[in-house]
Amino acid sequence: MLKIKDAVYEVEDDGKKVCIIDKLNLEIGDGKFVVITGPNGGGKSTLAKLIMGVNPLTSGTIELDGEDITDKSITDRANLGLSFAFQAPVHFKGIKVIDLLRLAAKEKISIDTACEYLSKVGLCAKDYIDREVNASLSGGELKRIEIATVLARKTKYSIFDEPEAGIDLWSFQNLIKVFENIREVVNGTILIISHQERILNIADEIVVIEDGKVARQGTRDEIFPTLMGTASMAKMACEKLGGGE
Repeated sequence: MLKIKDAVYEVEDDGKKVCIIDKLNLEIGDGKFVVITGPNGGGKSTLAKLIMGVNPLTSGTIELDGEDITDKSITDRANLGLSFAFQAPVHFKGIKVIDLLRLAAKEKISIDTACEYLSKVGLCAKDYIDREVNASLSGGELKRIEIATVLARKTKYSIFDEPEAGIDLWSFQNLIKVFENIREVVNGTILIISHQERILNIADEIVVIEDGKVARQGTRDEIFPTLMGTASMAKMACEKLGGGE
């Protein structure tokens, strides 16, 4: 279980402290497909970075399976079973897809095994296995390769920060299929930061973050209907792919 207690995150802005996350409390159980949503600026992406340790908490605690990881490094958290996929995937000039998958798996996996991971994210392995992870790949291709590396790591908690950001509609439609597949084959917890309706609609649980706090949390059937037709959902629905915070 991932447990966040009384989390506070403040930043300096023109000499003044601005509270981005305000005494937030959240528990996420094992084996869940959870989507965190809410208006831009509410703290969704910030929360994801706090969980992974990209940004340090100002105060409060984060526990993973009963262990306090509040002061642990990104590397320590990764070794404990956390994976994080940024909004904009990183380019690795000179590194081939097969090499990246082997780095993620922390072992020299076979080409057949690497191809299985690529197939799970909807890529024809023979077309990608020896390609470099560089600007020659589209945003959608990079997203799916990054997801494949998360699968190769086999971590207990996989966090995706607005995976739909910066990709075209065709790639987004394929991305939904990828997550639907992951939902069926991955035993660990999938945590996605998103305000896209189609991603929300395949969640087990939905968490709504507003003004740095958990406004609502529950099953998809409980929360999704309350979002439809509301002012906040209308605002989210009107935002173009590629939005962030």
